[in-house]
Amino acid sequence: MRVVYVITRSDVMGGASVHLLDLAKGMKDLGHEVVILVGGQGIVVDRATQLGIDCRSLKYLVREISLLADINGYFELSKTLADLKPDIVHLHSAKAGILGRVAAKRNALPAVYTAHGWPFTEGVSARKRKLYAGIERAMARICERIITVSEYDRDIAIKHNVSSIDQMVVVHNGMPEVPQSLCTKHQLEAAKLVMVARFEEPKDQRAVIAALASITDLQWSMEFIGDGPNMDSVKSLVQKLGLSHRVTFLGARDDVPERLNRADALVLVSSWEGLPLTILEAMRAGLPVIASDVGGVSEAVSDGISGYLVPREGHGMLVEALRRLITEPETRAKMGEAGRLRFESEFTFGMMLQRTLSVYHGILEDKT
Repeated sequence: MRVVYVITRSDVMGGASVHLLDLAKGMKDLGHEVVILVGGQGIVVDRATQLGIDCRSLKYLVREISLLADINGYFELSKTLADLKPDIVHLHSAKAGILGRVAAKRNALPAVYTAHGWPFTEGVSARKRKLYAGIERAMARICERIITVSEYDRDIAIKHNVSSIDQMVVVHNGMPEVPQSLCTKHQLEAAKLVMVARFEEPKDQRAVIAALASITDLQWSMEFIGDGPNMDSVKSLVQKLGLSHRVTFLGARDDVPERLNRADALVLVSSWEGLPLTILEAMRAGLPVIASDVGGVSEAVSDGISGYLVPREGHGMLVEALRRLITEPETRAKMGEAGRLRFESEFTFGMMLQRTLSVYHGILEDKT
């Protein structure tokens, strides 16, 4: 089988990029022919090359809305798909999902779109929700399957009449395993907290800092892993609150599993989500998780068992959850073990790969 994966940005490694690279490598390892098409040159191209995956840069596939670039992007993508003649076109990210579905339709190629969280989810303004739902409703008519990474995303797509139930398939994200040595060993010293996320919407590092500022009487340190346009404002807030000696900004890192291994808990505060890979990474490492109860997060984190879920903009509950995990090392260890067991039973990469492969086979069977 020849599969072409398409994603918009090559300049950042977000959850969708990590997901796509893992999936492409898994398919290649199974003996399938894989090509990745991505906008521009950047880290995604570099990582794909390191993995031995054929990755091709498209000049006009850009994230920003631009009529001229988008028209050129459509024709560029359409011609590339016509040349490659894949059995399946699998699209990731909003812009690639729109242009890719239209280009696949023009070439009579079966298309799959993975929604890594919908742009009409709760937390987005009502006006934008209405606009984006209308766009996705139109796009759903010209592809064979839509994969959602959570039950939550499937349900809100049904609620907004985006697609029929039969067209949508839930495939929870999964993560490749790491060596046993990278499973967290919990320490009985000052709690080391970590947040792995880009500094841009929907992530809210400022809310984490505000909560930590109210519990300076406790022993904790905080690491932020990731970069992005909002980093400078968060750094300024940390300095203003006098927390610079406790908060570290590490930028984008290639050693996230190792950093998680040295941490005691993961914190992820967001306005909206699909099913964040960073939460699965933490569960894989045996870490308890404090996260916003948005999107499909509750499908991974069991509140009070493997971590704590806090409501969107729930400052008081976030403070209380942090206080508990910082002061209760036994709870951290117990919750981390529960999260690890949940990862092993529900969120391994092998499970995700086989479920995705079943989607491909189902589409090809329907075509025969």
